Amino acid sequence: MRLVVDLTRCQAYAQCVFLAPRMFELHGEEALLYRQEVPEDQLERVRQAAAACPVQAILVGEAVSAGAR
Repeated sequence: MRLVVDLTRCQAYAQCVFLAPRMFELHGEEALLYRQEVPEDQLERVRQAAAACPVQAILVGEAVSAGAR
């Protein structure tokens, strides 16, 4: 499963960091770092993080383009 965050939409609310800390981390106060490949044991946490994102910047799924960043 792949994960992409639209960093132009991300406002660093960090809900994803709290819900899936193995997948997301804040670097400094605003820069979000994330892993693109979602391990099976993190899938539910990533889905919760995507649902909790106030600006809906997180995309998860097989259809996520490998070229999207």
